[in-house]
Amino acid sequence: MSEALDSGPRRTDQRTFVVRAISLLSQLVFPILLGGFAIFDKGEFDDVVAYFVPLVVAVVGANVLFAYLRWRRLTYTVGEADIRVESGVLSRSARSVPYERIQDVSLEQKPIPRLFGLVEVKFETGAGGGEDIALTYLSTSEGERLRELVRSRRDDGAVAELEAEDEPRAGPPQLLFAMSPKRVVTFGLFEFSLAIVAVVAGLAQQLDFLLPFEIWDWRAWREQLAGPGHWLAGLGFLAQAVGVVFTFGSLLLIGVATGVIRTALREWGFRLERSDKGLRRRRGLLTRTDLVMPVHRVQALRVGTGLVRRLFGWHSLKLVSLASDSGSANHEAVPFAQTEEIARVVAETGFALPRDGIQWHRAMPAYRIDGFLLGLTVMSAIAIGAASLGRTDLALLPPLLGGLWFGVHEYLRWRRDVHAIGPRQLYVRHGWLAPSLAIAAREKLQSVEIVRNPLARLRGYADVHFGLAGGRLTMRGIALGDARRIREAVLESMAERDFSDVVESRAADD
Repeated sequence: MSEALDSGPRRTDQRTFVVRAISLLSQLVFPILLGGFAIFDKGEFDDVVAYFVPLVVAVVGANVLFAYLRWRRLTYTVGEADIRVESGVLSRSARSVPYERIQDVSLEQKPIPRLFGLVEVKFETGAGGGEDIALTYLSTSEGERLRELVRSRRDDGAVAELEAEDEPRAGPPQLLFAMSPKRVVTFGLFEFSLAIVAVVAGLAQQLDFLLPFEIWDWRAWREQLAGPGHWLAGLGFLAQAVGVVFTFGSLLLIGVATGVIRTALREWGFRLERSDKGLRRRRGLLTRTDLVMPVHRVQALRVGTGLVRRLFGWHSLKLVSLASDSGSANHEAVPFAQTEEIARVVAETGFALPRDGIQWHRAMPAYRIDGFLLGLTVMSAIAIGAASLGRTDLALLPPLLGGLWFGVHEYLRWRRDVHAIGPRQLYVRHGWLAPSLAIAAREKLQSVEIVRNPLARLRGYADVHFGLAGGRLTMRGIALGDARRIREAVLESMAERDFSDVVESRAADD
C-alpha cells in the first residue's frame, strides 16, 4: 500500500460547519420572506418586531446549532479492510464498507463548498438504495488523498486483477475528449426543456394569493393581455392567431434557453482523460464533479442519440459498470460527440464498435406480426367502446389510424432492431426514431435468461435477457433454437473466467 492508514476516527473539515449553516440559512430565506410579507400585510410593525423577529432568530439559531452538532458527531475511520462512518446527533449510526465493495470514488464541489475549497467524497458500492456513503465536506487535498488511499487498498486486495493486468498505465493523463464552450452551447440547443415553465407554474399555484386574479382563469389572462380598451380582442381572428404564434414562439425560446443554461451548468469544462486508475471525467460550472471510472469494471457500453441530433451525427456514450447499480452514479463518458470521437474512447475501454462486415440478425417476422395484431386489437376494442356510446362517426378512426401506426412501427422495428454476437462481444441495436446501440462483453455478463410468454411459446420465439449492473440487455423475438445457442455460447464465455478476475483487454474484437 502506497499510503499510511489513518490512526483513528477523524472529523470532516472544520469549515463544514460554516457551509452547512449557510446552506440551511439559504433554505430559510424564502419561508422567512413569505412569513414576513404575510405578517406585514395583516399586522402592525410593533407586532412584527415583538413576535416575528424573535421567532426568526430562534429558528436560525437552532439550525446553526444543529449544523454544528452534526459536524461534531460525524467521524470517519480508514482501516485495514474497510472505511467506517459514524454519524447522528440523537440516534447514532455506524456504517462500514469493505474496500472490495467500493466501485468508484468521486469528488463533487457544489457552489458554496467550492468557495471554501471543500469537496464531497462519495463512495459508490453499486448496491443501490442507501448503501452508498459520502463524506461532507473535506478539503480538496484531503479528498484527493482519501480517494487515492481507498483505491490503493481496494487494488491491493484484488491480487488477481493486478497479476492479470496487461500493461501499467503510468505517466501523465491522456486527454481523450473535451468540450469547448461552443460545443457545450451546441449541445444545449438539442436539450430543449420547459422545466422552468413548470417551476414558475408551481410557484404561481402556491403564491396565487399575490395575483389579482385566478391563475388558471383564461378569461382573466385575456383581459390582462388585451390592455386598456381591449384593443387586442377587437382585432378578431387575426389577433388571436398572432397571439397563438407569439405564445408558441415564446415557449420555444424559453425551452431552448433553458436547455442551453442547464447544459452549460452541467457540462461546462468537460474533460475525459485516461489515467492510470481509469477514465477520469471532470465537468460542471457551479457544481464541479470529478469522477474516475475504472476501465476493468466496465461491463457494457451504450451509444445513443436523439430524434433530431441523429440527423447531424451527434451521439452519446455511457459506460455500464458495477457501480451503475447504485442508481445515482452517472457514467456518461461522452455526452455529445461525433462517431469518430466516440470510437477513440470506446477503444480505450477495451471494447470495439461493430465493423462493417458484421452479420446482423433480425427478430422473427412472427414476433412483429404479433405486435401489430395486439395493437390493432386494442384499437378495435376502443372502436367498439365508441360505437357502444353512440359515437359511430368516431368508431372507424382508432382501427384505421392505429392500424397504420402499428403497421409502420412494427415494420420499421423489424428492419432496425438487430443483434449480433461475436467471439468476445455481443451487440444490440434498438429503436428507429432515436436508435441506440448496446455493446456487452460476453465474459462480464452476470446472467443469461430465456423468457417466453404464452404467445411466444405458441409461435416459437423467445426473448434473451442478459444481466448487467443497473439493468439488462435484451434480444427480442429470437427463434427458440437460436436463443438457446446464444445462451450456451455466452454461458461458456462467462464460465471461462470469474468476473472479479477480468481486467481490461487490448485485444481486437471480431
